[in-house]
Amino acid sequence: MELKYIIKQDDNYINVDEILSSYFSISARLRSKLIKLQKIMLNGNPVDTRQSVNPFDIITVCLDYDEDNSNIIPFKMKLDILYEDEWFLIINKPAGIAIHPSLLHYSNSLSNGIKYYFDSINLKKKIRPINRLDTNTSGLCVFAKCEYIQECFIKQMLKKSFKKEYLCFVEGILNKKFGTINLPIARKPGSIIERCVDENGQMAITNYKVIDEFKDYSLVKCSLETGKTHQIRVHMSYIGHPLLGDTLYGNSSRLINRQALHSYMIQFIHPVSKKIMKFICKIPEDMNILSLL
Repeated sequence: MELKYIIKQDDNYINVDEILSSYFSISARLRSKLIKLQKIMLNGNPVDTRQSVNPFDIITVCLDYDEDNSNIIPFKMKLDILYEDEWFLIINKPAGIAIHPSLLHYSNSLSNGIKYYFDSINLKKKIRPINRLDTNTSGLCVFAKCEYIQECFIKQMLKKSFKKEYLCFVEGILNKKFGTINLPIARKPGSIIERCVDENGQMAITNYKVIDEFKDYSLVKCSLETGKTHQIRVHMSYIGHPLLGDTLYGNSSRLINRQALHSYMIQFIHPVSKKIMKFICKIPEDMNILSLL
């Protein structure tokens, strides 16, 4: 894990710190950590970031230092890895598996499975999920392999260049076949799990488009401009079309035993190569059946 930059003849960088902050967009907190670990190199020698630079100097940032990840118990599970490089990996998460360990999923969450995998490849890094899916939501989930990549993805989300699209089946037939739901979401009073639309909540924006219609339910594509907990579930329920099988915000269903929600597309800029990357994950069998009924 190494970042490298060669100073160009016409660059206006004064010192190493400007390159780290402007070119690599490394946060001040991470820069401080890298200095202490002596992981910032100028022409192969560790330096302080105040060091001045000259044309053709080579700046190297080493991110291969070990981290303590013993807070996560390793658990062997089959991982459907759709993409992996030295910086991150993308998992097709099945429904029924939590992203994070909790009292109910202390040792068998997806993070526990990633910990087992990291141990198997001798990667001593913390477990860093980027986009977080509910336990019963399936689909694409990104895990960063180091702190720098996590920072980059968070910045892309804030700039809305990290795009996420979901497919869901909702109850009923929508009068408006496309639109934007811009309604703030807050934690429901008295609950640690449930969310609700609340004027005092945080901004939440969901764009939706009806893809197909059936007898008494619809297939809808949702793209998120924000990423609030249960956002799609809360918004669709609020407009009168809760997700099929969503017993928290709607009703149980004889057609599916979970909320019919799948993270099917993500698109972002690779933090290191700067290439636009797009991944699509087909819907799982329990949702595919709904489209055939």
